[in-house]
Amino acid sequence: QVQLQESGPGLVLPSQTLSLTCTVSGGSITTGYYSWNWIRQSTGKGLEWMGAIHYDGTPYYSPSLKSRTSIFRDTSRNQFSLTITSVTPDDRAVYYCAGDGGAGGGRNRGRPPAAFGSWGQGTQATGSW
Repeated sequence: QVQLQESGPGLVLPSQTLSLTCTVSGGSITTGYYSWNWIRQSTGKGLEWMGAIHYDGTPYYSPSLKSRTSIFRDTSRNQFSLTITSVTPDDRAVYYCAGDGGAGGGRNRGRPPAAFGSWGQGTQATGSW
């Protein structure tokens, strides 16, 4: 069973950079055809897909966040991470990592998958910035 655990310092000051890490157990992040995603939910909104990194190491980003977002991985630790620079109050949200279970066959890229199979517990980022 694939499980995801979020961790990390959250907002790092004074750089105004939000950083989170997701540790995956029960499956390898390099196994085809999984994608590993970051999603957030702010008050009054639905889930917003931020981006993903696929089993082959290729990242993809939501166009609205591309300039400020980086998704990368550490295969030795079976982890993938998210950073957002120059955060504003619009970035206050609950952040989730999620895997799609490989259902897209590696072909669904650059957009959110149709469904997610495994979720992290969520990290609330609602500080004053």
